[in-house]
Amino acid sequence: MKTLLVDDHELFRCGLSMLLGERFPEAVLREAVDLEAAQACLQAEPDIELVLLGWNPQDGGEVEAVGQLKALLPQRFIVVVSGDQRPGTIVSCIHEGAAGFICKTSSPEVVTHALQVVLGGGLYLPSPADPVRGPDDDDEADHAVARRVIADLDLSPRQVDVLRLLAQGSTNKVIGRELDLAESTVKTHVLGLFRKLQVTTRTEAVLAAAKLGLRFGRDEAA
Repeated sequence: MKTLLVDDHELFRCGLSMLLGERFPEAVLREAVDLEAAQACLQAEPDIELVLLGWNPQDGGEVEAVGQLKALLPQRFIVVVSGDQRPGTIVSCIHEGAAGFICKTSSPEVVTHALQVVLGGGLYLPSPADPVRGPDDDDEADHAVARRVIADLDLSPRQVDVLRLLAQGSTNKVIGRELDLAESTVKTHVLGLFRKLQVTTRTEAVLAAAKLGLRFGRDEAA
């Protein structure tokens, strides 16, 4: 798996390289310090499969960068690694073609899991439990939004659990095993989520939830 790391901080690229080398030993790594260098690298090596797009929240521009990189070769997986975890930023990146969004302060276990979800064809969004530290942080406000959305949509606790696992790319079979439910029961919950979110696919359900302010991923404690 050939992977491109894009970030202007050498220390961050070094740390991520070490993590990938440990958790994904088959990975062949390339690095770029900015969007221009990343575009040149992708054009020179079209067999790159995964792009990890790091960004500083003060820099901005990650949304536009996702779209430009995705346009070069649409089949690539692009995962944004950012300190800006505002729902609007996350949803915009996903709409531009990102397959995942990871907070820069996530643990190695969360990063590993997120990449496994993406490489398996799933969509990864951060959990409200993921630690985010910055001037725009307001954890209580995030949880208040989540409670309001869940109440407005009349989501049951079990439907919230199912939605969280959908965001991790889990199949109905996996969800059933995780929640100790029959596959038919999981399907019923999924269809109920589709109806309440007014969507027709699993990806649309996760995107709709994210747009409303819900963020689901693997629990940080996992």
